[in-house]
Amino acid sequence: MDADVIIVGAGPTGLMLAGELRLGGAHVVVVERLEQPTGQSRGLGFTARAMEVFEQRGLLPWFGDLEKAPMGHFGGVQFDYTVLQDAHFGARGVPQSHTEDVLERWAISLEADIRRGWEFLELDEKGDHVEITVATPQGVQRLTAAYLVGCGGGSSPVRRAAGFSFPGTDATRTMYLADVAGCDLRPRFLGERLPGGMVMAAPLGDGVDRIIVVPDVEPGRERERSVSFTEVADAWQDITGEDISAGTAHWVSSFTDATRQVTEYRRGRILLAGDAAHVHLPAGGQGLSTGVQDAANLGWKLAAEVRGRAPIGLLDTYHSERHAAGARLLMNTHAQGMLFVGGPEMSPLRELMGELIQYDDVKRHLSGLVSGLDVRYDVGEGTHPLLGRRLPPRTLTGAEGPVTTMELLHPGRGVLLDLADDPALREAAAPWQDRVTTVTVRPQDTEPVLTATTALLVRPDGYIAWATGTTPDAAELRTALHRWFGEAGDSTSGSTA
Repeated sequence: MDADVIIVGAGPTGLMLAGELRLGGAHVVVVERLEQPTGQSRGLGFTARAMEVFEQRGLLPWFGDLEKAPMGHFGGVQFDYTVLQDAHFGARGVPQSHTEDVLERWAISLEADIRRGWEFLELDEKGDHVEITVATPQGVQRLTAAYLVGCGGGSSPVRRAAGFSFPGTDATRTMYLADVAGCDLRPRFLGERLPGGMVMAAPLGDGVDRIIVVPDVEPGRERERSVSFTEVADAWQDITGEDISAGTAHWVSSFTDATRQVTEYRRGRILLAGDAAHVHLPAGGQGLSTGVQDAANLGWKLAAEVRGRAPIGLLDTYHSERHAAGARLLMNTHAQGMLFVGGPEMSPLRELMGELIQYDDVKRHLSGLVSGLDVRYDVGEGTHPLLGRRLPPRTLTGAEGPVTTMELLHPGRGVLLDLADDPALREAAAPWQDRVTTVTVRPQDTEPVLTATTALLVRPDGYIAWATGTTPDAAELRTALHRWFGEAGDSTSGSTA
């Protein structure tokens, strides 16, 4: 075959998935219709959880200086996200084009095969592989792989060709977006509601403003609809009375409040990730960030599958875990859309939300929901507070000095944290050392949850699959290792102390 996995789409989700698959040892081909990146950026940042995903692969320094924003909003109602430990609204001012550049360079450094100017046309799923037809600069070609993943955005051609069901709510209004120079606009960071609609404006630097226009009278249209700057300028003037037609648009786009999610993230050998699996109103960088998390969840599982190491049912957990996370994404963005772009009839609800959000419990709930920090997977029985949650970013101390939990995840392997210096624990994990790195460390005294923990088994995506605060039970550990990493191997490499 041409690859273990073919990915259609070289956006953030597809590129993140390519890197994750390569870390897991899979041969990857990415096909992308565009010959060059557009340089356009709907998104201007990502959430706190996406930052952690990038950090666990050592990618944050690739972005340069990042500004963490403690203040964010829910549907335009501003509040402080740092009420929740480790939470913040995310990284601001990072164009999606920059994120894509970082992820593409990372994927290429891992020897992912990215083929630009290759447009997906059709697919044919066989019993043991998938064949796709692509249009290339050299003509129509066929590619084969064990699995195909559609990462081609909200209009995913793979989703349509494979016949995935994509239920949800239709668009009720169309919204315009443009980056405009030479207008000297008054900032409207959280939007301004006026008779006729809502407008937003935020300076991007160098005299360029990002504007969004939401006319009350504009019906919902197709997501792919092209739009001219004249239309955007006319809509802006209709709502604000300001004439921006003399400005220069770097680019313009439109989007809608359509909300949809596929009923299944996997159909046989075809899978979907990112906007190909779920579309929604853009709110707080959640679309890009959720796609990146889809990729981190899927990558190690699919790599294990194609390498013949995956236990039965592992690949199915991609749907069970990420479909639930996607459903919460759609719920909160739909609610934010009602608050954010709704007309005067939503004013009482906005006023009530402004009162409720003053309570710390409400802030904690909403910040965890929007940042993704509240995600908890069902990984099996157990009562430990960290079970099913993501390993928090902390500094630990080992024989060779301090090490962060994020650094331990850089190679994309499983990690067993031996926090009690237990030889029996290390012996029980030894047969899985070709996939799981065992590290004997101790936490700082200021971390009560970790100081009360004796051992943690962490999946390659950073989520905790097994945890104990008592003397570790070797049989329980072996059961967890088998469930998430397959049959024991015979490698003797991978342990550190």
